[in-house]
Amino acid sequence: MSLRTYEADLFEGSRGRLEAIAYRMLGSAGDAEDVVQETYLRWHAADRERIETPEAWLTKVLTNLCLNQLTSARVRRETYVGQWLPEPVLAGDRMLGPADTAEQRESVSLAMLTLMERLSPNERAVYVLREAFGYAHREIAEILDLTESNCQQIHRRAKQHLATDRARTEVDTVAARKVVEEFLAAALSGDTEPLIRLLTDDAVGVADGGARVPARRTPVIGALGIARYLRGLFRPSAAKRTIAGGDPELHAAVVNGGPAVLVSIGERVAGVICLDTTSDGVASVHLQVNPDKLEHITRQWAAAGPHRPLRELW
Repeated sequence: MSLRTYEADLFEGSRGRLEAIAYRMLGSAGDAEDVVQETYLRWHAADRERIETPEAWLTKVLTNLCLNQLTSARVRRETYVGQWLPEPVLAGDRMLGPADTAEQRESVSLAMLTLMERLSPNERAVYVLREAFGYAHREIAEILDLTESNCQQIHRRAKQHLATDRARTEVDTVAARKVVEEFLAAALSGDTEPLIRLLTDDAVGVADGGARVPARRTPVIGALGIARYLRGLFRPSAAKRTIAGGDPELHAAVVNGGPAVLVSIGERVAGVICLDTTSDGVASVHLQVNPDKLEHITRQWAAAGPHRPLRELW
């Protein structure tokens, strides 16, 4: 095997891990693919004979690209129309990365990726590398050019910012389908009471249309408010069909490790409703309808087809 082939294979062997780190760091599948490609270009241009530990070098380059991206993203999001939510990713995508521990699975949930927006770039990097990928503080310190004790302090601070009182209920494909079927039965009943019974009293509903698709621009707080919002959302109308561009079909899916309603129109994914389930009920409902953030999952969905819908909407 030639050196050039070996180096290309070495990078390709790391690509999945790099994509998984970048996705957790950025909350965007598209941006994750872009920074991994930029990392490849820098690997290609580097004096590779002087790189003693390629994995550490690639992780450092990628992480610093993500930190730059996070800094500029904060500026862009100040002018973002409405609420910002991460890009959803279907189960089985390597971008979701390792899922051996509860911490790894939690770190890629839509609820946690949304919460991580409150962290500083360094806090997010330390949290992701430590919790999801098991890097030692010494290794993280070398990646971020910080002291080991500083990394430990940043990690503690990040965990405090992300602490919640509830533990998510982990689901497999069968359990996710059951949750989605129950949710759709309630949402399509035309009554708020079935939905209220599914939701926790302090549940939160957030929608992201990115100014591309009509979506509520402020969060909905509380079971009653969310139930009323969803009842209106699922109520059929000619205007909704026009906006959707066709007849939507509703599917059960596992997205970012949790149950989700996937709305498709033809081969296009038009929306994803992620349900954050706890022992007390559904604690949050994240509705992603921004077409820019559905391109990756649309490719996934098409590749995994054909699909039989649970219901048709409108």
